[in-house]
Amino acid sequence: MVDATQVDPVQACPIAPVVDVVFSRWTTPILWSLNEFGRQRFVELERRIGVITPKVLTQRLRQLERDGLVLRTYYPEVPPRVEYEISDLGRSLAPLFQSLAKWSPNLAKVEAARRRYDDTEPAHRRP
Repeated sequence: MVDATQVDPVQACPIAPVVDVVFSRWTTPILWSLNEFGRQRFVELERRIGVITPKVLTQRLRQLERDGLVLRTYYPEVPPRVEYEISDLGRSLAPLFQSLAKWSPNLAKVEAARRRYDDTEPAHRRP
């Protein structure tokens, strides 16, 4: 018998590390924006995403750069200019995002299921 505490999480679910990288909060809107609109300055990204704070955008961009999904170019001008673009590695995620976009019409079914669930008597949910 295998001890469940000793199972490697990657073996248990090999896509979990991918999900951690690609679907971290704010990662997908950043990558989508860079893929869709090309190279952008920080302020452009911030405007396109809308509700993200500058601090969080900075943190996510640094992580995406570290992960190799985003390229950062610094221009030593006055004032300094920084631009971000999606890398080839980041662009390789396009088929994944296209698949998710094709699935998105199912969100209406998810909402309907949630309403049905919320409207039912909680007794059936007891253990």
